[in-house]
Amino acid sequence: MNLQMRGISKSFGSNLVLDKVDFSLEEGSIKALLGENGAGKSTLMNILGGVLEADEGKILLDGQEVVFSSPRDSLDKGIAFIHQELNLVNDLAVYENLFIGREIKKKNGFLDHAEMIRRTEEVFARMELDLNPRAMVRSLDASYKQIVEISRAMLMDAKLVIMDEPTTSLTEPEIERVFALMRRLKEHGVGIIFISHKLNEVMEICDSYMVLRDGSMVASGKNEDTDTSQLASYMVGHAVTTGIRAEAKKGKPVLQVEGLGDDSHFRNISFSIHEGEVVGFTGLLGDGRSELFQTIFGAMGACAGKIKVDGKEVKIKSTTQAVGLGIGYVPRNRKENGIIKDLSILENASLAGLSSRKKHRLFLDEERIEKEFLAQKETLHIKLSDMNDLITSLSGGNQQKVVLAKWLSLNPRVLILDNPTQGVDVGAKEDIYDIITRLAEGGVAVVVLSSEAQEIIRVSSRAMVMYHGRIMGELAGNAMDEHSIMRLATGVENSGQD
Repeated sequence: MNLQMRGISKSFGSNLVLDKVDFSLEEGSIKALLGENGAGKSTLMNILGGVLEADEGKILLDGQEVVFSSPRDSLDKGIAFIHQELNLVNDLAVYENLFIGREIKKKNGFLDHAEMIRRTEEVFARMELDLNPRAMVRSLDASYKQIVEISRAMLMDAKLVIMDEPTTSLTEPEIERVFALMRRLKEHGVGIIFISHKLNEVMEICDSYMVLRDGSMVASGKNEDTDTSQLASYMVGHAVTTGIRAEAKKGKPVLQVEGLGDDSHFRNISFSIHEGEVVGFTGLLGDGRSELFQTIFGAMGACAGKIKVDGKEVKIKSTTQAVGLGIGYVPRNRKENGIIKDLSILENASLAGLSSRKKHRLFLDEERIEKEFLAQKETLHIKLSDMNDLITSLSGGNQQKVVLAKWLSLNPRVLILDNPTQGVDVGAKEDIYDIITRLAEGGVAVVVLSSEAQEIIRVSSRAMVMYHGRIMGELAGNAMDEHSIMRLATGVENSGQD
């Protein structure tokens, strides 16, 4: 099915969100739809998905104009929208999730489980998937949950699939699993619109791209004629720095670890991190880096080995104790662990420091809290309408900056950032990289945990590469490249600890 969207415009009140945008997709191709948060990508796709109606413009499928008044209209024409927030029920089996809302029933009115399982197996066979229809969704990893969503689209005979940030929470092996399925769909003539902030993935999986900025189409073309740096500059409107971070001016050791191990996730870990440096920790699925630093932060219980802060050995038994020692931790998966959705922007930003922000024993010093947040807002370039709005009113990048503000309000000596740019756009990513650099220049010891080798290279002065719970090697300077990182991350060679 060939798609054309011509002259699409959409306003919300006086705010022009899309301005005469053209978009096209040929059957059997994968096209990236790129742009910063707020560029208009979601609005354009919601119009295609029947969630919104355009103010101007038309949609053509195989040359015939169509009008979508509801998501059902779009779906009936073979367009499936797989949102970033997966719509699966963990307590149901895979086949039951595929047929939610469209269950097959016998003549007596009871559900025909056997027929639904049979049809699910047919879809899986067509997609070359080895997946048990009876498996409970809760037992699946994130990539297979994505694959179940895609399978539901295929069950509905979708000819065009919109995938919104499908790899945000996936590991490298999981991403490859989803990409393999996308390639099979392409071979069967399915067109895919791929929305992502991960430009390396865009270059790997897509045939072409279109970039939106401030509601207008600013660039489009074939992937073979561009690169990640050019795409990033299209998105933000100026050149984006991609070079290796300069060697840090290190101060004294702040955090030292000797022979740390928990007999499960990590073993015999030793390293030293100094004032003013950014140290990256990277690897593949199951490398143990998150568990290692959660343990150091007091969130995972006791372990063997020694931890020293400012040269003094400490036994960190709780996160409160870690915070008292000057250690901050920005967790991975912001939506689950970093923010409280029912609280305001200001409340989220001030949570970590409430105990030290009291005017009297029982009352918070609200004036001080607001003043400190407004200062952080300017420093971190947080874009918001009102600090008393819910945190969910912000884009992913701005939510992440609020989480950073929460920890920076404590003036940490060591700041651990676990996947700090997960689910944020290129512009916000660069802002966060700048924040990391400024923190290091101010003497903070920064630890960045990331699965993205390019991110580690971009922000770190040196990197520790982990494999199955051990540090396989340390890289710095020109030796810190994607090839070297991958060799260590896959256990090919060991240039570090035993």
